[in-house]
Amino acid sequence: MTEPVTFGAGVVFGIALAAPPGPMNAVIAEESVAHGWLSGVRAGLGAMTADFCFFVGSLLGVVAVIERLPTLRAAMIAVGGVLMLYFAYDTATDLQSGFQSGDADEQGRGFQRAFVLAITNPYQILFWLTVGVALLDPGRVDVLEPLSTALAGQFVVQTGTPVLLVGLFAGIGVWAVGFPAALIAARKRMDSFAPLTAGVSAFVLAGFGVYFLVDAVTLLFG
Repeated sequence: MTEPVTFGAGVVFGIALAAPPGPMNAVIAEESVAHGWLSGVRAGLGAMTADFCFFVGSLLGVVAVIERLPTLRAAMIAVGGVLMLYFAYDTATDLQSGFQSGDADEQGRGFQRAFVLAITNPYQILFWLTVGVALLDPGRVDVLEPLSTALAGQFVVQTGTPVLLVGLFAGIGVWAVGFPAALIAARKRMDSFAPLTAGVSAFVLAGFGVYFLVDAVTLLFG
């Protein structure tokens, strides 16, 4: 009985990791409304691939090493900030051109964009250092027991199991497929949705880019 609960908890964790607003979802949104559902899914898979790299890195202890080396971490954050500013400019350029570019290279770039942003994202590194490590550590979490002893054993999640990890990446995959589909459906109902989404995406990317650069300078010289 614990396996379905554990899988469901993994799915919830995966969606919770993928869903919050941020630079990756800004890229997914811009790719979806500018180039279609498949381009949005590719971008989502790019971010998901970065999470898989962090997962492997957590297993090997690489993520913890990055966290203990502030200069390396600052360099990664700075690179991420520069890339976000560049992608913000690129998105704004698409906005001005009316998304007229439709070649295969343009439509396939979302994977690379989302991947490089995710792999340099300190928030994802922090997730895999905290929640990710807890998920990988074999154990047993009785979710409802703190609420009432009568509910003990009713909702038990087994951490550190393949079922939980499969659920986690299934949840990320659900978001990677479903979020672009929702955006496409909304765009069909509102002709101005594409430029609006691109404008918001450019703003979000630029904001995170500046924030990451400030964070990198603070780590190096603060």
